[in-house]
Amino acid sequence: MDPRTIVIVGGVAGGASAATRARRLDEAARIIMFEKDDHVSIASCGLPYYVGGEIPDRSRLLVVKPDLLERRFRIEVRTGHEVIAVEPARKIVWVRRLVDGVELEQGYDQLILAPGATPVRPAMPGMGAANIFTLRNLPDTDRLRAWLDEWHPARAVMVGAGFIGLEMVEQLARQGLRVALVEMAPQVLPALDPEMAAMVSERLETQGVEMHLGAGVSGVRTVDGLATHVELTSGELVAGEVVLLGMGVRANADLARAAGLEIGELGGIRVNGQLQTSDPYIHAVGDAVELRHQVSGRPVRASLAGPATRAGRLAGEHAVLGTCRPMAGVNGTAIVRVFDVVAAMTGLGLRAALQSGLDAEAVIVEGASHAGYYPGAQPLVLKLVYDRGSGRILGGQAVGGEGVDKRIDVIATAIRFGGRVQEMTELDLCYAPPFGSVRDPLHQAAFAASNALAGLVRVLPPDADLSAFQVVDVRTVAEVAEGMVAGAVHVPLDELRDRLGELDPSRETAVICRSGLRGSLASRILAQHGFARVHNVTGGMLMRRRALHPTPVGG
Repeated sequence: MDPRTIVIVGGVAGGASAATRARRLDEAARIIMFEKDDHVSIASCGLPYYVGGEIPDRSRLLVVKPDLLERRFRIEVRTGHEVIAVEPARKIVWVRRLVDGVELEQGYDQLILAPGATPVRPAMPGMGAANIFTLRNLPDTDRLRAWLDEWHPARAVMVGAGFIGLEMVEQLARQGLRVALVEMAPQVLPALDPEMAAMVSERLETQGVEMHLGAGVSGVRTVDGLATHVELTSGELVAGEVVLLGMGVRANADLARAAGLEIGELGGIRVNGQLQTSDPYIHAVGDAVELRHQVSGRPVRASLAGPATRAGRLAGEHAVLGTCRPMAGVNGTAIVRVFDVVAAMTGLGLRAALQSGLDAEAVIVEGASHAGYYPGAQPLVLKLVYDRGSGRILGGQAVGGEGVDKRIDVIATAIRFGGRVQEMTELDLCYAPPFGSVRDPLHQAAFAASNALAGLVRVLPPDADLSAFQVVDVRTVAEVAEGMVAGAVHVPLDELRDRLGELDPSRETAVICRSGLRGSLASRILAQHGFARVHNVTGGMLMRRRALHPTPVGG
């Protein structure tokens, strides 16, 4: 029998992983990779850092070069070739050679689609200006770097405050530009819960970033073919000599759609657990597909390198063996550094969990990257989201400095294996003063959640309406001087037992402190002294201010 032919459309994370996995499992197969760009696998996540100069050597972005795939894996790599059509009935693809426009026919036994996604560039006035850029591939990056080097702009506008957008804000600021940030949502990092995102906004403002949140874009003003201002739907003009768009991406699903393959509700290619499309001889991976969210069970498009690499590996395996482990659900685990603040998330935030119909609750704790008495400890705020009935962990978010990634990775692992907050209290984590604490922030959050599940402490979110509660503020005199909840009674925690007569045990009571820990202690004191309905405001005043008073719109 002739060796099987496996054709792969697109490289980068998904396509390259599929190709190399297929080769490791089938030495005899003919494996052909078509890529319309000049590079088959680049470090897309590193592009902002090359723009900012943190990665000085452009060649470091070329993760896998064609000659390596050809020499080590015997994969036929054809860059500058665009697959323009698929005929599933005949099991062929039509390919256009971009250097001369010649169209070629190539048969396959198994086809793996990894066409990626295209940055959203809305059809608005002025969007064709020469100094408007997206950052999706190496040519995009080269054009932006060349513009910055030649024109030395003083002001930049970043449209979109997602992960890539904030990375670009940081890197442009490193280049000495004054940066304005425009985001349609009322907060940066829309995937985060508002009070967590507010901490990132605060850091952006201290760095002089001009913030325009809750602001849509209606067009771009130009002079002589160059953008000079981004026009907001409010009519406000935001000046910039260079404009970057980070408004999301659109799945490159047109090839699959034209071939009659099923497209999902989010516009991505629909696949099963083995990454097969509606045609069993065609797999699809990467930014163009829809996967299943592990927590919500709903379709999601995860434009992340990790899921793409894992999916590519499985698709390559299934194309050869006809079997593989099913693709696990994705959690959307992601992290970003914004100057010296780090924000990360996995699973669902509380807002997303409630919108998904889950009976969710969350606790917020303030901790440190390692033991507070050891020099260099950095503050960290951790939010743990869980199912109110079972304690199943639904998600986690963290903002701080060092150690944010460690905590979110642990939560992501717990979600993958169906962990509950009660089990998180039992985690045996590394501890030595330079690295952690005896009671890690993960333990603190799990203890708080377990207490709530056991009925020992009722939890209120930081933005809760407290107007109907008897509010007891247990902070110190110095702390309450910074402001209190209207109508609150101030009783410092250490005086609470002696001043119980000042409070009404028949009223529903909300306790608040700085970050939630003393509030939990006070809740237990009150509950054991006959106060029937006592709640603790999780995150305390530290997060309540951020939840109720987000960063002002405008600079």
